[in-house]
Amino acid sequence: MESICKNHFLQLLYRKIDGATLLSRNERNLNCVVTFQTHSILQRFMLRFDMLQLDCNDHLYVYDGAHAVGTHKADLTCKDTKQSVGALFTKTNFLTFKYVTDNWGTETNGFKMVITSVKDSKLNCADFRCKVPDFCIHQDLMCDGVSHCADGSDEAVGSLCPGPDRYINTIFGIDLTWVILIGVSSLIVCGCIIGITICVYVRNARNTPNQLNSSIQLNQMIESNGSSKHLQGTLPRETTTIPASGNLHHPAGPLGYLRIPHKLMAKVRPIWCLAN
Repeated sequence: MESICKNHFLQLLYRKIDGATLLSRNERNLNCVVTFQTHSILQRFMLRFDMLQLDCNDHLYVYDGAHAVGTHKADLTCKDTKQSVGALFTKTNFLTFKYVTDNWGTETNGFKMVITSVKDSKLNCADFRCKVPDFCIHQDLMCDGVSHCADGSDEAVGSLCPGPDRYINTIFGIDLTWVILIGVSSLIVCGCIIGITICVYVRNARNTPNQLNSSIQLNQMIESNGSSKHLQGTLPRETTTIPASGNLHHPAGPLGYLRIPHKLMAKVRPIWCLAN
């Protein structure tokens, strides 16, 4: 109550609501006026208390209208209880109350007020219909933990409102069975992805040494072929002629090459000389 009774410009505005719960706990030195309005002129307000225990010097005035003037509908004080007050209905689509307290009280003083915008069920009721009395309330007020219908039918456990055990079997409104199936499926998919990744990695790791050995052997073959790719046929017994574009980095014999104009001569010792 203290938060909505602060002196600022919003206090002067009409608060349009479908339903509200106001709680007062021993607020002192208040002189507060608050006005509520329904969203439709076809609606009116129902007011009841879940707890009402005022100090004898405190007063809660209830007005059936948009201003705290004229004759009040109710003047609630220490002599009133929630049972004696019951449910109050306005005739207009406005509800105004004035709350006045002094500077003394106890922690037990205060009230819990439930305000609900209702509409006659005969006037094209497309929302939730209370059983007793027969009127309609907004669907957002169903299953919110507050009884907006006088008989509490908007909070009845059953097909409309899940019971306490129902919330245990659901997660974010999804049945627990589906949550388990989704979780198991996600784990299986993640396991398959991880397994495929490991297999690919191991396979690549095994192929890398083979590819490296093949590359080394290929380079050796290229080097070997490069040193003799210009040699064709069988070398003569004594000498042979090697083109100038041949491999000059590896001498053909211990004596090396003999430079001859336009030709390179390689001297080869006869095989029978090697025997001596």
